[in-house]
Order: sequence, then structure tokens, then C-alpha cells
Amino acid sequence: MVEATRVSKGAETGPDPFATAQLQFDKAAEYLNIDPSIRAILRDVQRVLTVNFPVHMDDGSIKLFTGYRVQHNLHRGPTKGGIRYHPAVTLTEVKALAMWMTWKCA
Repeated sequence: MVEATRVSKGAETGPDPFATAQLQFDKAAEYLNIDPSIRAILRDVQRVLTVNFPVHMDDGSIKLFTGYRVQHNLHRGPTKGGIRYHPAVTLTEVKALAMWMTWKCA
């Protein structure tokens, strides 16, 4: 049985996207009666790569940018994660996009 879960707010304004994705998964897994051990595997991401890279700006300064690559689940072969190009993107947002792409492309 899925317990009521309050979606927390992340650093950005609005609800935490990954908590929302997990809540959606929990509801679907309960409806489909998925085994709890399988639920545990599918509820979180498998890999997270965080990179920091310097960019030479037009004014001559160097600005450090952070990028994320998330692989939700590799069991069905290559993964297709979410991509978002924005200076305010968060890891939780990219984790949610990767999880949603798993369900979209499964």
C-alpha cells in the first residue's frame, strides 16, 4: 500500500520533480501489484554523473558550469535520460526526466 507522500520543495520554486516522479511510480506500482523488491530497484536512479566545466566568456572571464547526466535504469539496454539546458537546472529535475523517459520509452 502506498502511504500518502507530501512532495517536498527543492531549491527551485515549486515541487521537487523527482519526488513527484517517485510518487507517480508508487501509485502505478501499487495498481499493477509490482513485487516490492522490483519496486525498490525501479524507484531510484542507477547512475548520476556530475561534471563541472569552465567556459571562457566573451568578456574574457571564466565561468564554471555544472552539468548532470542521469541514467535511471539499464535493464532494458541503453538509457535515454532527460536533457535540460538552463543555468538553474537541478539534479532532482534531471533525475525526474530520466525516470520519466524510462517509462515513456519502455
